[in-house]
Order: sequence, then C-alpha cells, then structure tokens
Amino acid sequence: MDNGGPGELLPILRDGRPRTRAELAGITGLGRAAISSRLEPLLKLGLVIPVSDAPSTGGRPSARLAFNPGARLAAAADVGATHAIVALTDLSGRVLMETTERLEISSGPKAVLDWLLTTLKGQLKAMERPTADVIAVGIGLPGPVEHSTGKPTSPPIMPGWDGFDVPAYVQQTFDVPVLVDNDVNLMALGERAKRWPDEDNMIFLKVATGIGSGVVSGGMLQRGAAGVAGDVGHIAVSRGAGILCRCGKSGCLEAIAGTPAIAKQLRGNGPEAITGNDVVPLVRSGDLAAIQAVRQAGRDIGEMLNMCVSFINPALIVVGGSLSHSGEHLIAGIRETVYARSTPLATQHLNITQSETGREAGVIGASILAVEYALAPHRVNDLAKTLHSAGRDDTDDLQKVEHVA
Repeated sequence: MDNGGPGELLPILRDGRPRTRAELAGITGLGRAAISSRLEPLLKLGLVIPVSDAPSTGGRPSARLAFNPGARLAAAADVGATHAIVALTDLSGRVLMETTERLEISSGPKAVLDWLLTTLKGQLKAMERPTADVIAVGIGLPGPVEHSTGKPTSPPIMPGWDGFDVPAYVQQTFDVPVLVDNDVNLMALGERAKRWPDEDNMIFLKVATGIGSGVVSGGMLQRGAAGVAGDVGHIAVSRGAGILCRCGKSGCLEAIAGTPAIAKQLRGNGPEAITGNDVVPLVRSGDLAAIQAVRQAGRDIGEMLNMCVSFINPALIVVGGSLSHSGEHLIAGIRETVYARSTPLATQHLNITQSETGREAGVIGASILAVEYALAPHRVNDLAKTLHSAGRDDTDDLQKVEHVA
C-alpha cells in the first residue's frame, strides 16, 4: 500500500465489513492522513459511505466506513440456446430486477442484443435509475468467445454470430465497458461466488439443450487459448458412436445426453409432441421411461467427466442447467460412472452436487465479471485522478473507464 491509491483501499472494504480509519490504517500500515486522502475520492464517488458509529473507547466515537454496493448498477445477461435472462444487480452481484424470455440464439446477434438492450432500458425505467448508473455490462453467450475482444469464435449453434463485435454493438446504447464470455464460464463464477467461495478447484457443468462446463483451477477461471476450454459437449463418448451432432461431427456427448436428444429418444416410445422442455416435467411426474433416459444421460456424462477428473483433479463438480432440475436421477447416473471409473485418489474427496444458485448463476457471474473489471484498482485510481485534476464532486464519471474493444 506504500504507493497504492484509493483503488487498492477499496477491495479491503468490499468484504462488507465496516471499518474505522484507525482499523484501515492498521491493516494497510498507512498513516491516518494517507488513509483519509485515499478515502476522499471513494466517498465522493459514493463507493464508500459512513455507517453507524463504532463503540466509543473514550472520547468521541469513531466513525465507521463501509462499501456501498448500491452506488451504481451492473447490467448482466445470460443468453442460452433457447432462453435469455437479463438483470440489473448492485455492485455485490445481488439481483435487483430480472427478466426471463424464451429467445432463440439462432435469431442472430442484432435481434438478440436489441431485445437485451430494450429490456435493460425498461428495467432502468421501472427502477427509476438513469442510464449513467450502469458502470459495466456482462454478457454470457452459449459458445466460444474470444474474451479479450468479446467476439464469438466459430460458435457451432449461433449462426451469424461468428466474429460479431458484441461490445461495440452494446456500447451504442450503454457507453461503458462490455465484458463477454461463454455462458458456462459465468455460471461457474456465479456459483463459486455465492456458494463455494473457498473452493479453488471445481467444474461447473451445464446440462440443457447443449452441454458445457466452466473450469476453475487454482482459483482461476480457465478459458484456454481460443476460449473453448470446457467445451465438453463435443467430446466423443462410446454410446454416441455414429450419431450425428449438430456441430457436424458424430459421437458427441451432446448428441445423446442433451435435452433434445433425450426428447427424441422418448418420442420413439411415446407421444410425438415431446420436446426438450418436456423432459424434466416427465421425470418429475414419475414417467419411468423419462427417468431411465435421464439416468442413462447421467452415465454418459459421467464417462466424459471421468476423463476430466483424472486430468484436472477437481474437488467439486456442480451440475446445473435445465436437466439438473430432474432431481437426483441425473446426478446419480453421473456419480455411478465417475466413482466407478476414476481412481480412488482422485475421488476420495470429490463432491458431485446440484447447483444451489440455480438459474441466476449466469447473471450473477456476468455481474461479477463486469464489476471486477470496472472496479479494478488501477481503474479506480485513474478515476480518482480525473476527479482530483478536475476538482469535481460529481460522480457521473464512474462509468467512464476504458472499454473492452
């Protein structure tokens, strides 16, 4: 902290615990005057606010200061193959308003993003908050994304999206940083932040129309060289031999264990109207054929995860996505194969469980991605310098941090 500024002080307060200036001085090793000079711009920006006084130890009580997550908003979107969730959150990732819509990613980038932007503007109006309160936008997409540019890269189920400049399109409406990532990566971030903050080695597996995973190793999200780390739905499995996948190859896990594949299997033994959306209700109603199909899908997924367990050695596998709502049948099939085929050393402490964050995992992760970028120490320091040089007290410039091109 010797050469640090307000940006290095803010993370200490972002844990939500109010602290006095003396406590901050003790933590950082800085003098009271240095602490006050770093707090001043944070107070002006509204990122830090005074709270109820600390107990007195003699003399005047010491004022405590705390992070203010309501100072600004993050816009977050989780776009899947057939659905989209858009939310406004505070700076802690807490969802304040959320909208869910059936939406086909195959409709193309402009149609999907126009809906997203219109929805966000409607939410802001409903909350009576100005556009300037949004400091960043996080978006999850169901395909590989070049994270440094926010452009989808050869996504197999997203016609018209390859190379589309998502940040530039969104910034025509929201002139703030726009962060884009694979949707399952963001689910992994959201699940970890809300339920497993101390777990540094985990896999979040989404099982729905498609199958994908977000991998956290050594506490870091792993994206890979081209943004396709965790694209496990297109790993070949034994039962898929000869079955054509929508990616153009055959034998893929997704071609036999995704919800459309399960529905197709069930249609061969029952009503013609069954779709991927009908699978979970059928399982919950006790339909034996649906239960057996989902259990087998779990075994097929377990075959793939067996390789991941040996290669990555996670301590935790969290299963999310629409098919995870079928109860223990999917999880049981996964556990059956993973525990039977993996080595005892790799599985002795391995926990395989259902997502507890549920459908909000993606938007929470998108919010976290956006906020962590916008409130990075060096960006907060740059903003503080701008306020100081301009001699301004207003906070409109909180969103004027550098953009992701």
